[in-house]
Amino acid sequence: MTVENLAAPQRRLRVLAAMSGGVDSAVAAARAAEAGHDVTGVHLALSANPQSFRTGARGCCTIEDSRDARRAADVIGIPFYVWDLADRFREDVVEDFVAEYQAGRTPNPCLRCNEKIKFAALLDKALALGFDAVCTGHYAKVLLHEDGSRELHRASDMAKDQSYVLGVLDERQLAHALFPLGDTVTTKDEIRAEAERRGLAVAKKPDSHDICFIADGDTQGFLASRLGKAEGDIVDESGAKLGTHEGAFGYTIGQRKGLRIGTPAPDGKPRYVLDISPVNNTVTVGPVDALDVTALTAIKPRWCGTAPAGEGAYTAQLRAHGDETPVRAELVGAELRVSFEEPVRGVAPGQAIVLYDGTRVVGSATIATTSRATAAA
Repeated sequence: MTVENLAAPQRRLRVLAAMSGGVDSAVAAARAAEAGHDVTGVHLALSANPQSFRTGARGCCTIEDSRDARRAADVIGIPFYVWDLADRFREDVVEDFVAEYQAGRTPNPCLRCNEKIKFAALLDKALALGFDAVCTGHYAKVLLHEDGSRELHRASDMAKDQSYVLGVLDERQLAHALFPLGDTVTTKDEIRAEAERRGLAVAKKPDSHDICFIADGDTQGFLASRLGKAEGDIVDESGAKLGTHEGAFGYTIGQRKGLRIGTPAPDGKPRYVLDISPVNNTVTVGPVDALDVTALTAIKPRWCGTAPAGEGAYTAQLRAHGDETPVRAELVGAELRVSFEEPVRGVAPGQAIVLYDGTRVVGSATIATTSRATAAA
């Protein structure tokens, strides 16, 4: 098994490079072109009104970003286009995000964007136009077997690894994916230095960390503007009312700040969100140890290759920048059942769980229910 080597490709590919306007995607496109591939750059217009997304040089979804991407393509010397995927993005990412919060779940829009936009809508269009692969600036790597099958693995630089948000890709999608930044130990400082050597103006452009379609970073305000305010009760584990809220969608499991509870806990310790019930618009809070999760079930599994058979030992990652934790997992019908060796906290329905076998990404699924050490969620 070998890493697909862009520096010495087995054949010249027609590559569509998704260029966000940030430094990572620009360097990825440059590396693919330097490797001898026939590269075309494309920027995805994801908003019918780009000004409704964040402004400033942040690396995604604004008019400035499309211009930065175009300038980078000019320097690299590749054709460049802007493709309008605003309708698909609104339906598959933004509306899904709002609906998940409305249902009391905590979604990951970046993961959904990779699944529905970059490696579904974009890839399907690319293949229809005769391209062989889509290239992105993600930090991950694809390993190629002698039989032609592929595996998704963590990036060599664990500090920049983004395999978690790529765990939704299936083997067909991996067969048409290029990640030029993930196959060498490359730090972000080195990427910026490389961009500068290549004459790319995005070399010093700040990274994007927020949700691209929430302009000011105020998730609660964004949701309230679409769902409206809906006052409800904040209660403790016994059901006693402690305060009120203006919308259960504004809370996530494990949240500590902004609870607006006037009555202190009997033990004087902080309280955390334990449960969100959209049915009666109630938020339940309690002590931190009540967040300890020992097991979970997850739905809609997607496998980066063949689905695992029987129960197995893996490590799991529960958030984009979270640590790995040892688990045992088994696919029962269409449901993934996972038990943790040690309790974990901050696990919420709607989040993705990604399973790993060493550095290999086995697959991902959406958390549906959790079992806690002290109570069932």
